[in-house]
Amino acid sequence: MSSSAPKLCVADVSMTFKTPTGAFHALAPVTLSIPQGRFVSLIGPSGCGKSTIFNVIAGLLEPTGGRVLIDGIDATGTIGRVGYMLQKDLLLPWRTVLDNVAFGLEIQRRPALERVARARELLAGLQLGEFAGHYPHQLSGGMRQRVALARTLAVEPSVLLLDEPFSAVDAQTRMVLQRDLARTVKQAGKTALLITHDLAEAVLMADRVLVMSPRPGRIIDEITIDMPHRDDPIARRADKRLGEYAATLMHRLNIGEAAAIEPAA
Repeated sequence: MSSSAPKLCVADVSMTFKTPTGAFHALAPVTLSIPQGRFVSLIGPSGCGKSTIFNVIAGLLEPTGGRVLIDGIDATGTIGRVGYMLQKDLLLPWRTVLDNVAFGLEIQRRPALERVARARELLAGLQLGEFAGHYPHQLSGGMRQRVALARTLAVEPSVLLLDEPFSAVDAQTRMVLQRDLARTVKQAGKTALLITHDLAEAVLMADRVLVMSPRPGRIIDEITIDMPHRDDPIARRADKRLGEYAATLMHRLNIGEAAAIEPAA
């Protein structure tokens, strides 16, 4: 492994699905690179292939062409190298909060004491320590998403994939969760890639924003976010450059003014 290798590299990845009506080209060759500890947002029109890229990175799909490298090592088609957090928390209702967080460690056959210690540490860091013995139905939507984040981090993944993780919560809860995620990722030194339709969120969370074209999706632009406080999106909201970056992204996506105000459906 080269010391200069990026943490995550997607190299000329393309994806074509065979359907009864013919070939469906989801991704044109896509190339992106993320260094260790960086946070990148990925935006684009609905259906452009953002989630397809995530599924390829996660090893859930074998690409038609190209490779995925983690730490310079080919990880194409390999499951278990990344943490994947979805829009829904997908917590197991019959397991306590503590047991949900420890679930991945249990699959890895880690010792019981290690699983419990790791889960309690993460829950405490996300202000959920007192809810370890609760069940998912006893928690609010925002708390459930914190548990899902703790479960994702518990297995110490090399890369975090975040597919609109806060789209199902209200605006106030979203701001708190954005802050919690940003602080946790920064403190843990994790490398993260976020899919979002919310242009403000894309700017608030990231070091860079990548813009995708309509299908077949490809990267058509890259915007570097020159704002302080990446670990505090709430503080970033006061920066006048937020609106400027959002306007730039609107222009790149060729969408109307209203999209910068309201998250896309």
